[in-house]
Amino acid sequence: MTYCVGIKLNAGLVFLSDSRTNAGVDHISTFRKMIVYEQPGDRVMVLLSAGNLSISQSVREILQIEELRETEDSPPITIWNAKSMFDAARVLGSAVRHVYDRDAEALKHAGLDFNVSFIFGGQVKGEGMRLFLVYSAGNFIEATNETPYFQVGESKYGKPVLDRVLTPETPLDEAAKCALVSMDSTMKSNLSVGLPLDLVVYEANQLQTDKIVCMDANNPYYQMMHNSWGQKLREVFDSIDDPVWDGGETAHPLMQPALRHPPLRKISTPEEKLI
Repeated sequence: MTYCVGIKLNAGLVFLSDSRTNAGVDHISTFRKMIVYEQPGDRVMVLLSAGNLSISQSVREILQIEELRETEDSPPITIWNAKSMFDAARVLGSAVRHVYDRDAEALKHAGLDFNVSFIFGGQVKGEGMRLFLVYSAGNFIEATNETPYFQVGESKYGKPVLDRVLTPETPLDEAAKCALVSMDSTMKSNLSVGLPLDLVVYEANQLQTDKIVCMDANNPYYQMMHNSWGQKLREVFDSIDDPVWDGGETAHPLMQPALRHPPLRKISTPEEKLI
């Protein structure tokens, strides 16, 4: 399994991925899930992948040379000459379908689903930043102000902190911290997600980035964040009052009748009906 997150803000983009794959408890490997395509001054694109490793590696390889044509006579569109991130996402979708046409039937005979998904974001000169979630059918959706991030892989454990913190106005450094906390929460609850982590932060309209780092267990910032988050979470938990059941004095009574719903019924004999 894996966990990847891409975040689109007014100030830029944040991408984070783990690097663990597993095919059972005794077969765990490290494979990078992120790749950066960059032509300084012209375009920056970041691709994150989750799902079947052989499929995602094939798509990444084909994406380098995949061409999309509107008509037989029109010039080919590639990720290197696309005039917009939307067109680049279409090229990625075409590459996914290319691999599907080649491998899906053989995978089906082997009892495997065609399972892959991608987060694809960046900026092409002449337009704003864009962020897409690409499905295994090659179709995709785009991030909006209402939904400024996408996750692929083991997403459920890291989602709550993203929902509570992120808005389009969130500063880049704060969003990077939020993504790392989201990743740390996921790794705490799921052993199929693990170090090292790849982090890329892109500032809007720069059309290049040098904020790229690989973080392992020895990274000082990762160690601080990991330890602080666990400690602060415990402190917040301890600061919340325990429930009071015996009618004792409390500012926040628990044994309070619900305004619109009756209490839960007890069934005490076999003859009683549930309804």
